[in-house]
Amino acid sequence: MAQPLSVYTPPEFKYTASPNPGFKYGQKVAETESGKAWLEGEKDGWKDIDPAEIEPVATYLMMISAITPRPVAFVSSLSEAGDENLALFSWFNMVTHNPPLISISVSTSKSALKDTAHNIKATKEFTVSIISEPWVDNANVCAVDAPSDVNEWLISGLTKEPSLRVKPARVKESAFTMECELYKDIDIPNAINGGISTTLFLGLIKHIHVRKDMLNARGTVDPAKLQPVGRMGDILYGSLGGGYRLARPAWSAEGEVIQEFIKTKENDNASAA
Repeated sequence: MAQPLSVYTPPEFKYTASPNPGFKYGQKVAETESGKAWLEGEKDGWKDIDPAEIEPVATYLMMISAITPRPVAFVSSLSEAGDENLALFSWFNMVTHNPPLISISVSTSKSALKDTAHNIKATKEFTVSIISEPWVDNANVCAVDAPSDVNEWLISGLTKEPSLRVKPARVKESAFTMECELYKDIDIPNAINGGISTTLFLGLIKHIHVRKDMLNARGTVDPAKLQPVGRMGDILYGSLGGGYRLARPAWSAEGEVIQEFIKTKENDNASAA
């Protein structure tokens, strides 16, 4: 039975301590309260899956349910004839900062390229806007499997804003948009019949638009202000409810302590052998 839905209220972003703020080098997961509770689930055993032995759709459903949350690329593109397209893709991420590259994977639909893939291959340009929670419903309607002559901009209610470096428009409501030029596209063959399963696009960022009210004191985007949505499994979206800051250990400060810990553990293991 489906759970009853509560009235939407904007999420409150909270900074908390990490699950184990007292972590020490080499500490076992089972030595913490949160870790004990987590490992308790192992008593039910494991399910082993060989993708070669199940239907591709089953692999797909399993992967998208576990590889989460995934950022969502809201892609604006143009066909050779100037037809506009706006679509969502959650197989999306940052590749490198120098040069600034992002990746988007677009699967084929009924053995044919989706409009976005066709457009990027043909015109070599697109924009990627980050979706914020206040207008996720507007964006979600662009996931409709409409014919290629349907203009998603019209049904979304979103506003086209001219880009500066590429022809496809950007989404004005988005507080963070990247104008991109095709850097490389890679067709990935279907494991069953050899046809194109997915096209991986690498986009070179030519220009970034970021609203000033999204920035923190360091001059970077504040996630609490941006309110980005993430894709989970099924048709589930997720909100950012909070986070915790974990500093990366610096060898200059921790190197001697780490080396001493390793030396002690190696001596203990040698004595126990």
